[in-house]
Amino acid sequence: MKTILCFGDSNTWGWNPITQQRFPRNIRWTGVLQCHLGNEYHVIEEGLCGRTTLRKDMFERYTSGKEYLIPCLSSHKPIALVIIMLGTNDLKHRFAASALNIAKSAGVLVKIVQRSKTGTHGTAPTVLLIAPPPIKELGDYGRMFRGAETKSKEFGRLYEAVAQSSKCAFLDAAKYITSSNIDGIHFDANEHLKLGEVVTGVVREIFQNEPISS
Repeated sequence: MKTILCFGDSNTWGWNPITQQRFPRNIRWTGVLQCHLGNEYHVIEEGLCGRTTLRKDMFERYTSGKEYLIPCLSSHKPIALVIIMLGTNDLKHRFAASALNIAKSAGVLVKIVQRSKTGTHGTAPTVLLIAPPPIKELGDYGRMFRGAETKSKEFGRLYEAVAQSSKCAFLDAAKYITSSNIDGIHFDANEHLKLGEVVTGVVREIFQNEPISS
């Protein structure tokens, strides 16, 4: 059985923009991924609302992805694949971070995984970096994320460059899904379904030449 760790924010946790509660597991993209991959894989959901790549948030403590990544990897090893989808919360106006800086921050997380020994037999896990789709400045999040919509539209190009430099797998979520028209940040149920199906295809491609058992 191969372990897949999905390391992300509220869109990995499964925030429902309508109810502001958590989607059921079978609706969340991680649950869709598990369903499609079957029992030969174990998908671990490590989504935390408010999580950033590496920024410390004085209003939302303990949300720096960098600070928790190594303990997280160590808790779940051996891990075959780590899927990282972070950067949306880094767009908050109070951080004043550019799209390029956020992409490079995601790259720091990729390197942490690649330098770890939390894969099979003490090797490093494979990494899939996902660029989050652009946000929409509307609703209650509009002020918190003011100026972020334009920045977020650069994620696909910049994250791909980071992935190429890091020699890791890459997926631009914007090519397949959009953020909700309700709050502009989170994914509607149908978008979770589509993302889960797309990620399933990428994961199968990553492992197509490798044995299932590990």
